[in-house]
Amino acid sequence: MIRAIPTPTTSSIAVGPLTIHFYALCIILGVAAAIWIGNKRFTNRFPDSHGVVADVAIYAVPAGVIGGRLYHVLTTPEKYFADASSLLEILKIWRGGLGIWGAISCGTLAAFLAYKSEARKGELPSFRFFADALAPGILIAQGIGRWGNWFNAELFGRPLDTPWALEIPEYARPIEYQSFLTFHPTFLYESLWCLALAVALIVLGNRIQPGGIFILYVATYSLGRFFIEGLRIDPAQSLGGLRLNQYVSLVIIMGAALAYRRILRTSR
Repeated sequence: MIRAIPTPTTSSIAVGPLTIHFYALCIILGVAAAIWIGNKRFTNRFPDSHGVVADVAIYAVPAGVIGGRLYHVLTTPEKYFADASSLLEILKIWRGGLGIWGAISCGTLAAFLAYKSEARKGELPSFRFFADALAPGILIAQGIGRWGNWFNAELFGRPLDTPWALEIPEYARPIEYQSFLTFHPTFLYESLWCLALAVALIVLGNRIQPGGIFILYVATYSLGRFFIEGLRIDPAQSLGGLRLNQYVSLVIIMGAALAYRRILRTSR
């Protein structure tokens, strides 16, 4: 009988002179899924838009990765600015450390600019339709990407003693939790939350005003992230009992609510 979810004993594999890191592989698979699903949804509604999603992704994906890394580095400066040698750690993305808020904001901005450029070449619908088409795929990409944290034995939650608890090796446990063996598998919680939201947004289909699907994605993901973030025990900036990412989640939820309200007013 399985008493806990085991952590993989390796996070990479050597193929000749190359080393493939499973964290990076999860990110790549997630990006591929997001592009395929987004293209399928967008071209189903706008058949003359073949290739647009891939063209925009050329700019949006690198911007999202850079933005995610910058957010992580700036919110955990103690890991990267302690001394000159630690600065090199900024480049080692395969070890984990992509802040979703930086990835979403920079990726969305780059996608918007690239989409506007594509729109000048031919007639395309509003960016709202494009964002709505991509939202479920982005959630699925996030759900796949979270499994990279499993391979890296990182971002787990408080101690937990249940069949679905995650077994963490001693080297990966915080000093104050060395006596505990199993913890909340927050990577799994977030992955399942993202996949469930993706299905819900697909089911909603065109019943929401243009732009609403993307806003709901941002708001509902942030809501789940607020509670999941509260379970985590990895080092983070905190104030008043809440972690920085929880405050960011609350701000984004409020901003999304205002944006959705504006869409409803516009539609009326």
